[in-house]
Amino acid sequence: MTIARTICVGFVAVIIIGTILLMMPFAITSEPWNWNSLVVALFTSTSAVCVTGLAVVDTGTYFSFWGQLTIALLAQVGGLGYMTSTTFLILLLGRKFDLRQKFAIQESFDRPFLQGSSNLMKSIIATTMLFEITCIFLILISFVPEHGWSTGLWYATFHSISAWNNAGFGLLPDNLMSYHSSWIVNSVISGLIIFGGIGYQVIIEMYLWNVSRIKGKAERFCFSLNFKVVVTTTILLLLAGTVALFLTELNNPETLAPFSFKEKLLAAWFQSVTTRTAGFNTINIGKMTTAGLFITMGLMFIGASPSGTGGGIKTTTFRIMYNTTKSVLRGKSQVTIYQREVPSTLILKAVAVVFGTAASIVLITILVSSLEANSELVPVLFEVVSAFGTVGLSTGITSSLSVASKLLIVLAMYIGRVNILLLIAAFIGDPSPSSLHYPEENLLVG
Repeated sequence: MTIARTICVGFVAVIIIGTILLMMPFAITSEPWNWNSLVVALFTSTSAVCVTGLAVVDTGTYFSFWGQLTIALLAQVGGLGYMTSTTFLILLLGRKFDLRQKFAIQESFDRPFLQGSSNLMKSIIATTMLFEITCIFLILISFVPEHGWSTGLWYATFHSISAWNNAGFGLLPDNLMSYHSSWIVNSVISGLIIFGGIGYQVIIEMYLWNVSRIKGKAERFCFSLNFKVVVTTTILLLLAGTVALFLTELNNPETLAPFSFKEKLLAAWFQSVTTRTAGFNTINIGKMTTAGLFITMGLMFIGASPSGTGGGIKTTTFRIMYNTTKSVLRGKSQVTIYQREVPSTLILKAVAVVFGTAASIVLITILVSSLEANSELVPVLFEVVSAFGTVGLSTGITSSLSVASKLLIVLAMYIGRVNILLLIAAFIGDPSPSSLHYPEENLLVG
């Protein structure tokens, strides 16, 4: 079995296990088992493993504590990635990596490293635990006074795991809308989403840079191109998203209009952050303006960063496409980012990711729209983009979709998590290199 197939089948296996667990009597509150329970379990398991957050039922009331714990664990496995979770289990058993497993780790992170895989996995797990546990104690400040110690602690733990893994699952009926003015909740959840989605490699470089500063060797430290691109693109998207959502929803009586100026800025910032694949909301998404919905869809389409816990086409892909367009408009034959030339193979890969994702979104939107004759196009498109970007935001139509449409959304979530190119590679197998070179001929473009 190829590495691509191993990863794709691994995610399917985790989804199936999660579905079985969520159908068990101990996982739900009181509803008797029926065929709808299977659909709910499959949809929720896929949403958790693919760290999406879309739900067809109220997570806090439909599922018992054990069901909620199962969802949290599935989101943890999905956020870390199948290969990372599997590798961690291998380390716990005291086994060593073989060459195939090292290549699988390389494929899952899309980075060409083979040395130090064991230490890398340990650092990823340690980083995850550090952020999640720290933020649990911070969120307790807001949750305990309202819900008590036991419930508040569980809510803090669940939301911390969900936020770090960009899952977007919440246990409160209105998600986080009742905390739209809470600086603690908004800041902590935003921080978890950003650092969870920015990628482990960026976090590790931040750590190494701080170590160099302490040792007085910061001037010798050189950030990688990946770090520069991810950080700058993320900051620009967060700021642009905040301004755009603030301006489009400023006078909307159903979203930002009733808030004070500080609350409006806080809500716009939070939605800009969470739109990048997290799925939490402090405003009513279904009541947003059409312009606000399209801005949200654009941000969801871009998503998080490579090796992070989010989905989308990734910030690096977006940056490559932007710089490629910029180079073409300037009449340059080379694409450069921060005085570094981007290889043509990466440009081709970026084009393939954007085209494949866009084509898949259009196809599934057409299918869902044909099945849901009474639904409007924008909410359906929003739902599909949210599923592909593994975001989890919804205008409120998820639970009303037919079974066939829900299964299509399940497929969209899966494709969005494993990556369209990896899924295609799993079907066609390993590419065989060709030594043939064909003559060039120009086409009319544009």
